[in-house]
This record gives sequence, C-alpha cells and structure tokens, in this order.
Amino acid sequence: MPHPILHNIRKDYQRERLLENNVNSDPFLQFRHWLNQAIEAGIDEPTAMMLSTVDVNGNPSSRIVLLKDATNKGLTFFTNYESRKGEEMLHHPKVAALFFWSALERQVRIEGFAEKIDSTLSDDYFTSRPVDSRFAAHASPQSKVITGRDILESELEAVKKRYADIDIPRPAHWGGYQIIPNYFEFWQGGAARLHDRLRYTKQSSDWKIERLAP
Repeated sequence: MPHPILHNIRKDYQRERLLENNVNSDPFLQFRHWLNQAIEAGIDEPTAMMLSTVDVNGNPSSRIVLLKDATNKGLTFFTNYESRKGEEMLHHPKVAALFFWSALERQVRIEGFAEKIDSTLSDDYFTSRPVDSRFAAHASPQSKVITGRDILESELEAVKKRYADIDIPRPAHWGGYQIIPNYFEFWQGGAARLHDRLRYTKQSSDWKIERLAP
C-alpha cells in the first residue's frame, strides 16, 4: 500500500468569521459559549482537552484529559496526583491547554497555572463517578512501569474484594486540578488560510483583546 502524500492533505475553512465586534469581552464567557455550541453540534468528546506540562528539565509532554467544570475562575479536570502530569505540575504549575473542534473549524488555546482544588470537591466528584471508574482509580499506578496487563487486572480484582461491602473512598493520590488562565486564544478557520485569531491577555482586572496574524 503506497504511503499517503501528506503535503497534499489540506482543507479550506469557510464556515464562519471571528470578529472583534462579535465576541464577549470576558474570555470565560466566550469559551463557554463555544463549548456549548460544540456540545449542541454533537461533536464527539467536546470536553476533550490537550494538557501540556513540562518536567524539571523543561521537557514538554502532552496528553488528553476531560474538562469537568468551567467557571469564571478556571477549568477543572481530575487525575492521579502521582502520574507524570501530576508530578510535573507539582514542580512547574504553568500549563497550556488546547481544545480543537474540527467540525466547527475552531480551536481554543489557554495558558495559565494549575492548582489542586479543595479535597471536598474532589470527594464529591469521585462519588459521582461510575463504580468501575472508582475501582480503577485505586488499582492503577498511573504512569508507572508495570510488567503486564495482568498486574492491573489482579489489582483491580483485589480492590473490588476490598470494597465489596463498603463505600469506595477517594484514594489520597487522586483528585482535581483547576487551571487558572492568564491567556486565551480563539481560532476560527478561514478561507485561503486567512484564519481569524483573537487573543485575550490578562491586564490586572480586565482582559485585552488583540488580533493575531494567521
């Protein structure tokens, strides 16, 4: 089978324009507006968020996490505190996040810093998760090297037996983070690669909106 010619793969974006006079002055409201439109459009995994962190040597890494709350303060997701991303955020709390909604020809870039949310909020969310997901949070030493899948399956069975007749507590190594943004960039695909890019940068208590060249 021949290899595809990658430089011939291209798409011309022609859905909408993104103009300064039709966006909200508050980037949190603008983000939630676009997120709601992505949900209403039936986009697969509209809350999927690429999270980028760096290690102690400045090496970056990215992965997909799921957005679980978006308020006027920040964006919340949940993970294992002892995972690679958890360890990296412990040393370097500055992070970047990316949402890409292909069907709407849109993406949103967000930069800021991550901090753990209150433990009671993590408890509440953990209790709301499906029971198998709660078992898995106990069983998986996320990001650690294991010798095979059988290790996970064995530990999962042990966890199920341990909590067969009692409530499953939230493990101490698992909980939520909130990204506190200081930068948003909204991107709308445009014809002939003349994309629309509007960035919001934090200016004390206000946000400054500027257009960026595509």
